[in-house]
Amino acid sequence: MRSERRKRCIRRGRLAETGSNLWCVFFPSGGSGGGEGGLEWLPPPPPPPPVPPEEASEARRQGPKQDPAVETAEEATEPAEADINELCKDMFNKMAIYLTGELTATSEDYKLLENMNKLTSLKYLEMKDIAINISRNLKDLNQKYAGLQPYLEQINLIEEQVAALEQAAYKLDAYSKKLEAKYKKLEKR
Repeated sequence: MRSERRKRCIRRGRLAETGSNLWCVFFPSGGSGGGEGGLEWLPPPPPPPPVPPEEASEARRQGPKQDPAVETAEEATEPAEADINELCKDMFNKMAIYLTGELTATSEDYKLLENMNKLTSLKYLEMKDIAINISRNLKDLNQKYAGLQPYLEQINLIEEQVAALEQAAYKLDAYSKKLEAKYKKLEKR
């Protein structure tokens, strides 16, 4: 009963050997037994009967017989020494190209920063020259203003005198009108 069940499980699922003396069978969901998938622990199958040497060599030449329901695995083999050396050379070449690119990019960034600093320095020198010219022009204007200051004071004094004369002229005009009015009164008498 159990071996029959094992055969049925192997057909429906995948058989995997574990480190213990039991075998683990994985069932996909929705198998012929119905229900959900799962796993079951089974005792290991009996060892195969010994094969005579003639049949063994013939079986090796023909290759293993494969049951489509059973998965097989091949042993991983290490690549040849020449392949490893070639892969290492390829890896080092690509790493060298990558590092060269990174260093070149960093170098270009520093060159760009250096050029930007030079341009900024030139702009500041131009602005410094402009500021020096403005300062020189302001000093010249201050000197000219200082030279014009006495004349401006005279103009202010003349303006004050003109205002005083204007007031005197208004007073004189008012006085002359009063005199004229008195003269007319005297004439009428």
